Amino acid sequence: MKYSGYPGTSELVVGKVDEIADFGVFVDLEEYEDKRGLCHVSEVASGWIKNVRDHVGEGQTVVAKVLEIDESSKQIDLSLKDVNEHQRKDKIQDWKNEQKADNWMSIAFSEDIDDEQYSGIANALLAEFESLYVAFETAAIHGKEALQEADLEESEIEAIVSTARDNVSVPYVTVTGYVDLECPAPDGVDRIRDALQAATGNGEVGEGTELDISYVGSPEYRIEVQAPDYKTAERELEAAAGRADEAIVGHGGSGEYHRERREDDE
Repeated sequence: MKYSGYPGTSELVVGKVDEIADFGVFVDLEEYEDKRGLCHVSEVASGWIKNVRDHVGEGQTVVAKVLEIDESSKQIDLSLKDVNEHQRKDKIQDWKNEQKADNWMSIAFSEDIDDEQYSGIANALLAEFESLYVAFETAAIHGKEALQEADLEESEIEAIVSTARDNVSVPYVTVTGYVDLECPAPDGVDRIRDALQAATGNGEVGEGTELDISYVGSPEYRIEVQAPDYKTAERELEAAAGRADEAIVGHGGSGEYHRERREDDE
């Protein structure tokens, strides 16, 4: 997706070097329709420059900082030297991510989607999220609920979520805890089994969260939670342990939650 307007002052933009002259470098802006900027030779690199071509080449992809814009003359002044390596890498990655999101839009709505429909859906997503990529990533993690505030048709939301979950590699974190469960009742084994079932939430854990319980050694059980972020994972882990404890205590047993495996089980 290319923006039809102008970038903002101080914004970092991705461009391709189109022409090199003694006085500077002309750069086609990859993210904006029909926009071209000029990086004066003094803004190409720090220090004295003998030959501009020692620093950039035609066809090279660069990241530049927007210094000034004059829309009346369609002039965009750029700087290459004001962008450090960390900023350059982050911006290039963001740009590549948006290209992926563009491709996902084509998958979700077919390649023959007309410009008006595409713009409508894209603008609705951008109004709620900082980028199309973030919109798809959030949809992959949280499903349709994440897009309910966006100005989209239900069918459009379903298409986005389906495509996101098929294509987005979601970053997950995993946390582990342990719970000791004991029950002196004659049917204590069954009661412990019920407590473990309660710990799983009967399959109704949070969206984008996976929970697994495994036997370590009497009376210890491992609870492993995979979630989109640590805060969610820790919350779900503690909730699972709490459900197990409540269930076993309700049957006259006892439960104890701890984060580290017992040394005598090693």
